[in-house]
Amino acid sequence: MAVRLTVAGLSDTGRVREKNEDSFVVADLAGGSLGGQAGTARFEIGERGVLLAVSDGMGGHKAGEVASALVVQSLPRALGELAGKLPDDALLERAVLDANRTVREAAQVPGRKNMGATLTALYVHGPTVHIAEVGDSRAFVVRGGVIQQVTKDQSYVQLLIDIGAVRPEEAEKAPMQGVILQSMGQDKPVRVALGRLELRRRDCFVLCSDGLTNKVSTEEIRDTLRASRNTDEACARLVALANERGGEDNITVIVAGVSGDLPEQSGAESIADTWEVLKDFDAPVEMAAAR
Repeated sequence: MAVRLTVAGLSDTGRVREKNEDSFVVADLAGGSLGGQAGTARFEIGERGVLLAVSDGMGGHKAGEVASALVVQSLPRALGELAGKLPDDALLERAVLDANRTVREAAQVPGRKNMGATLTALYVHGPTVHIAEVGDSRAFVVRGGVIQQVTKDQSYVQLLIDIGAVRPEEAEKAPMQGVILQSMGQDKPVRVALGRLELRRRDCFVLCSDGLTNKVSTEEIRDTLRASRNTDEACARLVALANERGGEDNITVIVAGVSGDLPEQSGAESIADTWEVLKDFDAPVEMAAAR
């Protein structure tokens, strides 16, 4: 079964911050990648699969840019070393935990204490994509004109929504904005959220840091994809839109289009019908850690 990805990535400092603490990687585990460079790549999914990942350095801590860079460097390396030795869901989780350990060990160097980063990663292997999350960077899938967020923010605001203290429409005004419940590299054990999606022809994925989603709504992301001629243009338009609205944070976007020998979406099938949560993230308020 031939499955192909057309992927573009773009990371921008924004209009306010002096440095970019975001990082991303697009890597074929058999060789070849975008690294963290802007551009477009095309992959045929081979036996080892393809990784897409976005990491947002912890802006409130020292060396956030170092933490995010370590995440996107160590994750494909760990996946490559373990590929074929574990089932895909266990493979991705183990690789995330290995990357977390790498960041935590690097944080022992003077000047890097308490550094950390988010991680949202897609591992595409055959007709299936596995998705891992630590923190609040997001992943979306667009199928048949419908967009769905397939990650769930591991944030204090999301926790308030989950317990009914805040309605979703009140989230932007909720207290302790920008507080996440866990990150890569912190001393507390990381609980990796995992999900699995069966691919359909013409699926499209968006991975991004919160520099995009704090400025651009989910529906606007979908509409921008519709209006764009290709993945590279979609990335550029999304970053430009976030900058037009202030660009107070770093902005990173990966857009990936799926093609090849895959089933078409049936008329009655929704994204939820092909999505399975393998491991959810549940955490008490006391796990909160300011970014």
